Amino acid sequence: MAELLKGAAVARAITENLRGESDALRARGVTPCLATVRVGEKDADLAYERGALKRCEQAGIAVQRVMLPEDVSQETLLRELSALGANPGVHGILLLRPLSDRFDDAAVCAAVSPKKDADGVTATSMAAVYSGAHEGFAPCTAEACLALLEHYNIPIDGKRALVIGRSFVIGKPVSMLLLRKNATVSIAHTHTTGLAALCREADILVVATGCAGLIGAEHVRPGQTVIDVGIHTLPDGTLTGDVRFAEAEPVVDAITPVPGGVGAVTTAILCRHTIEAAKKSAR
Repeated sequence: MAELLKGAAVARAITENLRGESDALRARGVTPCLATVRVGEKDADLAYERGALKRCEQAGIAVQRVMLPEDVSQETLLRELSALGANPGVHGILLLRPLSDRFDDAAVCAAVSPKKDADGVTATSMAAVYSGAHEGFAPCTAEACLALLEHYNIPIDGKRALVIGRSFVIGKPVSMLLLRKNATVSIAHTHTTGLAALCREADILVVATGCAGLIGAEHVRPGQTVIDVGIHTLPDGTLTGDVRFAEAEPVVDAITPVPGGVGAVTTAILCRHTIEAAKKSAR
């Protein structure tokens, strides 16, 4: 039976540490503040926002919520983001995405202040992920994968890691973060031929394809650690990941559950980024 890499313990440990840092900042007259920007009332956005608000409260971070109607113009959205960037009392900005197709996503992300980009959506943050520069932040979900591995003392240095997924949100940045930890990293995707054999060669398997149940027993072997980033709602209302958990769990050494794995850590990383930005502003 595999070790379950549950996210709650990781998030709790991060949050407890952040609470002390937040208290120290308040003693210096700085109240860490995250601004959340939401367009419309999409269920996924509302759920993530609720989770972020709860985690911020636990970490001692104030929250400024910007709630815009579904039909808001891009000009208004850009103006709101610009105002938050100019507000010295706001240290982190979370723009809930994806936005509808009527927005120019690149232009909207570019309107987020790089110094306050708590979820790593700007070009400056992405450049920092690839260059290793100490500025900007990695996307929260990508960093959450590393936080899970480190919390559970999963060796990374010298290990073979396969990342299945090539998005700028998870696949590409988590590949760079693993490489920074001295893993030997390969990237695959849904068009990769011989995927099962390639998966079995890896010591660490990070699955972020957005395809429910793509990875099964034929893809895994004993000794592996599997990080399942996917989350999908089945017709019966249950949640599942990109990995067929019931097939993989009896085989591998460690695996994240869905739900209760990576997603539980993401808001804690968001809070960490906000605290870090507040500390930089106080220097």
